[in-house]
Amino acid sequence: MKTGPFNPALLPESVFAVPPLARDSDYQIDADENEKIIRYLEAGGVRSLLYGGNAVLYHTSLADFDNLLAMLSDSAGPDTTVVPSIGPSYGIASDQIGILQEFDFGTAMLLPSRDIVDSAGIATGIRMLAEQYGKPLVVYLKHDRWLEPQDIQSLEADGAISWIKYAVVRENPAEDNYLREVTDVFPAERIVSGIGEQPAIVHLRDFGITGFTSGCVCVSPRKSMDMLGAIQSDDIEMAESIRQYFRPLEDLRDGIHPIRVLHEAVRLAGVAETGPIQPMLSNVCEETQAKIREALKTMKLVD
Repeated sequence: MKTGPFNPALLPESVFAVPPLARDSDYQIDADENEKIIRYLEAGGVRSLLYGGNAVLYHTSLADFDNLLAMLSDSAGPDTTVVPSIGPSYGIASDQIGILQEFDFGTAMLLPSRDIVDSAGIATGIRMLAEQYGKPLVVYLKHDRWLEPQDIQSLEADGAISWIKYAVVRENPAEDNYLREVTDVFPAERIVSGIGEQPAIVHLRDFGITGFTSGCVCVSPRKSMDMLGAIQSDDIEMAESIRQYFRPLEDLRDGIHPIRVLHEAVRLAGVAETGPIQPMLSNVCEETQAKIREALKTMKLVD
């Protein structure tokens, strides 16, 4: 993997894939199957990987976390940036940083929790974790007003933020006062749209932020990379056609469960055997598998 300090200038160069984490029948991380996912993404042009929600790192153990970092360090290509996630609790994140410091990742993302937190306390936690790590962290804005703009501004002034993943879901992504306030206090070129292909056009075109994360890129990396290029070249018609291409699978993710559906879609698309999903989640039922297969047929990813 690419090592050394994270360079935010890399953010617009690749879709940030957010892959599932393949496990074997004993729930252990399956290095071979995860490497298949990584190689598939790299073959499609993806050079940025973010392991977080889709990898179910919310529920990982410290031993599992150590194994994950070792696997990612060994599996990712030399030009591929990898960002693991820590948390979501402060205590777990602090313990994980002790493990992170044994590897040469450029940064890490703090997973968000909306339970027993407030904005000022979150800011204090991010500041202390970044100081402990010795590197700025990725801030994941998943919940509306989870971190107030003035606290973001303060953290930026202290050098505690590497970049921001913005993933607050709106019925109309063009109407987002929180995102506008965030861009008022934090550089837009270091904010990434964090909800996949569906709001990416609006986020990049109308708010001026850079790049996007994606789960569905794991089944069709070249298409997702083409969409990023189309937005950047202002070919909105092409970008919109690709956005619609991903909709069958994204609609299932929205309607059923984004993590569980993606985990199965990667398997059904023949990318890798993803295996059992990390508790406290469960694999989808046969009826949902059939729906996912139909979506993949629509996308011409299976026969």
